[in-house]
Amino acid sequence: MSQSGTMSAQDQAPILSKERIVAKPGFNRWLVPPAALAIHLCIGMSYGLSVFWKPLERALGVTAPIVCENMTLFEALFTTTCDWRRTDLVYIFTIGIVFLGLSAALFGGWLERAGPRKAGVVAAFCWGGGFIVSALGVYTHQLWLLYLGLGVLGGIGLGLGYISPVSTLIKWFPDRRGMATGMAIMGFGGGAMIGSLFANALMDTFSTPSSVGVAESMAVMGVVYIAFMLGGAFGYRVTPVGWQPEGWTPPNDAAHAMITTGNVHLKNAHKTPQFWFIWIVLCMNVSAGIGVLATASPMLQEIFGGQLIGEPGLGIKELNTAQVAAVAGVGAGFVALLSLFNAFGRILWASASDFLGRKNTYYCFFLIGIVLYASAPFLATVGSPLLFVAAFCFILTMYGGGFATVPAYLADIFGTQFVGAIHGRLLTAWATAGVLGPLAIVYFREAQLAAGVPMAQAYDYTMYVLVAFLVVGLIANMLIRPVSKKWLMSDEELAAVRHADAGKAHETGSYGIGLGGFSPLVLLAWLAVGIPFVWGVINTLGKAASLFQ
Repeated sequence: MSQSGTMSAQDQAPILSKERIVAKPGFNRWLVPPAALAIHLCIGMSYGLSVFWKPLERALGVTAPIVCENMTLFEALFTTTCDWRRTDLVYIFTIGIVFLGLSAALFGGWLERAGPRKAGVVAAFCWGGGFIVSALGVYTHQLWLLYLGLGVLGGIGLGLGYISPVSTLIKWFPDRRGMATGMAIMGFGGGAMIGSLFANALMDTFSTPSSVGVAESMAVMGVVYIAFMLGGAFGYRVTPVGWQPEGWTPPNDAAHAMITTGNVHLKNAHKTPQFWFIWIVLCMNVSAGIGVLATASPMLQEIFGGQLIGEPGLGIKELNTAQVAAVAGVGAGFVALLSLFNAFGRILWASASDFLGRKNTYYCFFLIGIVLYASAPFLATVGSPLLFVAAFCFILTMYGGGFATVPAYLADIFGTQFVGAIHGRLLTAWATAGVLGPLAIVYFREAQLAAGVPMAQAYDYTMYVLVAFLVVGLIANMLIRPVSKKWLMSDEELAAVRHADAGKAHETGSYGIGLGGFSPLVLLAWLAVGIPFVWGVINTLGKAASLFQ
């Protein structure tokens, strides 16, 4: 068929179809990362939902919570006369993470067939729609609507939005797999920075003597997120089958010896030991990091107490109300700084993995992490908040880097054909770590306090538990080898799958596609995602400044 005939058939395909978004001659591959960032900067707000908890605890009372003693969770779901408790609200985040893992695992195969545009559109309406449904829940004071909105619908949007660009970016940047996925997943780390600031500004605007302003804020955010994510979804383009950068050849040095030249089918990936070793690698790295992230602010306050505000002789329980508030402000700055390092670690480590190799990068995560976690009790004992903060900021770069590097690791091991779907299944490790890490650090802290250990030393043992997690991950990483050839698809199987997925789009050709270089459209796309990100960074640094006063 002629080029023009193929182009006409492509243009007549449904607007959300994968065939419709195969790149045409003249397309610049640097337009794809900002499209992915547009989606990840929105769904990253899942890490910032806690900004709503405090005002929602007084949604009815406004100035003070209306407390109902002995209220069960079932009663909290439907009450219109009692304010919600923190424990009731935190379940929203938990439900969202569970549905993130479930949707990524269940719909990963569909995403590979349907393409990133259709998945991105569904993600936009689920995530933004989750905010709108939750706004209705706040307005009517029905907690079950928040569970449905930001929990179930939002969680599905999270899962689809998170994995939607992975396969596409890896295929557009086979020469820079780590950097490409790192750019997108950096957006997830930075989304909470932007979203929490945006939410606070909206709540300040909409709050009145009779309202905390959460319902209106959630409704506005839902609409904004839908619009921004739709822009990202419609910016996606996929490569013609077999496309690769002009003049590029796959590396064959020792650092890249793990890269396969074949593809493992989705139905077989979980049957290989490599999948489960990488699952353990991700789970252990995330468990250690998320355990710290979930308790960062109280941990810093309880270990250093008055020292954070120039009162080194006072523990946290010896401070007055004003001093406690000042220490809490420093703790908030610590969390903001950790979020910043989490975001930048994603692009820095993932980009470094293109040169170090994915396996060597994870060796760095585990070996450096073991040293830093094991050193944390010593840094607390010598009373150096800055060294303590610096150690955990570096730890958070590796936490974020682990998320950003693992898609490229999967592509190296299993090939690029089903990497998005395989990544979706692997994210069940994240859901597991989201329970394991925080529970471990809280449980062992409580056990230490019950045994009479002073509060400032209660986290020492937990650090050694997190070291044990990293040792397990280190061993799993050591055991990863290239997949056996018996799992690789034959040329005939691969051709059949690609033909079924792309339809006639594989005839489009690749002349002039993916070429780099500056263009006004590329500049506008990067400004659209870069300006909000820079705004979030500047404001986050302002909050973190309290650590250095």
